[in-house]
Amino acid sequence: MFARTNRLTLRRFTPADAEQFAAYRSDQQVAHFQSWEPPLPLTEAQQTVERFAQGDPEAPGWFQYAVDLDGVLIGDLGLNLSQNLMQADLGFTLAAEYQGHGYASEAVRGLLQHLFVDRELHRVSAECDARNTASARLLERVGFTREGERPANSWFKGEWTDDLLYGLLRDTYLSRQPPTPAPSD
Repeated sequence: MFARTNRLTLRRFTPADAEQFAAYRSDQQVAHFQSWEPPLPLTEAQQTVERFAQGDPEAPGWFQYAVDLDGVLIGDLGLNLSQNLMQADLGFTLAAEYQGHGYASEAVRGLLQHLFVDRELHRVSAECDARNTASARLLERVGFTREGERPANSWFKGEWTDDLLYGLLRDTYLSRQPPTPAPSD
């Protein structure tokens, strides 16, 4: 386990996650603003989950965190750790039936707490398709600052799309956290 929130656990993927992973990654609504095309066959999901399970969250490159609600995989958070081990890019995916209940925000907040407090990263960045207003609102809700827009920057699923750029610095994140209560005697 990497992080625990009120309702969720951020953990490593296991082989038992493959079926649920294939289900939500096969959903056209979930895949709309993502880099993959649905459906995701179960055999491919099994291979992907196995690869995720072998990943090293401390090494540069992508690592996928499983988002678990009471033992059920409901989504994943991707983190692309830079070579300097102090910066990362964030992505998130949540099964459609769990969207709109605050789970994605809670999962991202839990990961940010882990990254900025436990691992002391300097910066976390994210970008999203400008049409993906739900993701943009989520990023702003959890404390990211919109740092820019790149018009017609990405050739995505057959069309040029605008990219919104977001960032959050460790110092900013820590300054917004409530003070830790002093221990009582």
